[in-house]
Amino acid sequence: MGKKRKHTETEAVAVLKKENDAPERPTRTLLGWKDKNEVNDNNEVVVKDVDSPFFRNKEKVLVTCSRRINYRYRHLMLNVVSLLPHCKKDNKVESKETKGATLNELVELKNCSSCLFFECRKAKDLYLWMAKCPNGPSVKFLVSAVHTMDELKLTGNHLKGSRPIVTFSTNFEKDAHWKLLKEMLLQIFETPKDHRKAKPFHDHVFVFSIVDDHIWFRNYQISVPHNEADKLPRGGLDKMTLVEVGPRFCLNPIKIFGGSFGGPTLYENPFYVSPNQIRALQKRKNAGKYAKKVKAKTRRKMHEMSNPLEPDEFADMWKE
Repeated sequence: MGKKRKHTETEAVAVLKKENDAPERPTRTLLGWKDKNEVNDNNEVVVKDVDSPFFRNKEKVLVTCSRRINYRYRHLMLNVVSLLPHCKKDNKVESKETKGATLNELVELKNCSSCLFFECRKAKDLYLWMAKCPNGPSVKFLVSAVHTMDELKLTGNHLKGSRPIVTFSTNFEKDAHWKLLKEMLLQIFETPKDHRKAKPFHDHVFVFSIVDDHIWFRNYQISVPHNEADKLPRGGLDKMTLVEVGPRFCLNPIKIFGGSFGGPTLYENPFYVSPNQIRALQKRKNAGKYAKKVKAKTRRKMHEMSNPLEPDEFADMWKE
């Protein structure tokens, strides 16, 4: 039987092999070196502890909806997904009281930082939850005036995955809650510069404008002349035109919460009227029409009873 090799000999051989081999290359990711190391010309690993001074946008948005959603609202959600290359789509979530904890868990599992949740109630009303996870804040909107790309059939067209120019009206600087909504919309709808699915072109514009305390969304294509003779000089904006692409929708803010899908209420819209109240008022109005008809019929009968007609002397003339 051969003698067993001592541990000191094996350790020395392993150290010699490690010195002769090339240094192990650090893991390469989309965001740079994983362990913040660099390889110089002599194939030596140089450790760098200084962070990069540049800000890198790592925004990812989870887009999902509730069960029993209407087909028009589902098409609107798919249009939003096609406009955001940095989003991730997930399965439907049950619209219950515990949906906040479920969505926060889904956002963490999908490695996202924001969430857009389309919640449909009574197959009629669409609510949009816009949240920064996991610490908040979050906003609940009522979505109205919905028009999808298939319904509009507009002539505008732009490259899928291109980066948009996000613009806001001057009304967003009026109050504190509009400033907060502007910052949230900017972070969610702005495509990161170095995202792997984004294309380095700016050929469309997202427009958010406030009219009657509602946020109106429009998407326009930047149309530029294509002929060689009509090439635009630098800064020649007079020949550029905007062609609408779609979709269209209107957001009515209901509440702003301090946490993600809940928490303390930071702002509550005093002019908000729920769709249930509007439908109840309409029913009362329609019921009032029927009540007026019944009252008019009763008054007519009472009038006929109080004012009977005099008997006609020629009524039985032709019966003989």
